[in-house]
Amino acid sequence: MSAPVTALMWEARAAEGRGDDLLDWARARAAELPRIPLRSELLRAPQDRVLVITWWRGGYADELPELPEPDQDLVTRPVHRWRFESLGAEFDDRP
Repeated sequence: MSAPVTALMWEARAAEGRGDDLLDWARARAAELPRIPLRSELLRAPQDRVLVITWWRGGYADELPELPEPDQDLVTRPVHRWRFESLGAEFDDRP
């Protein structure tokens, strides 16, 4: 049996005019995590929202490296965080 994998999702909305700053901040903080995740993705959405997803070997309740809260002047609200237990990947290769 393989070890569990947990995905951590971190999402924030930038303060007015600070979308690129938040994106740069998140990219830098992800690079500074104390361990290298199995996988990571940095995504952008309308309204200057930034999403970072990292996948870690470990269970849902394990202590895993997370991105910190950015300075309050960079965001419009507290960061949203979610954890998901991976159940495996399935791909549809239809055209």
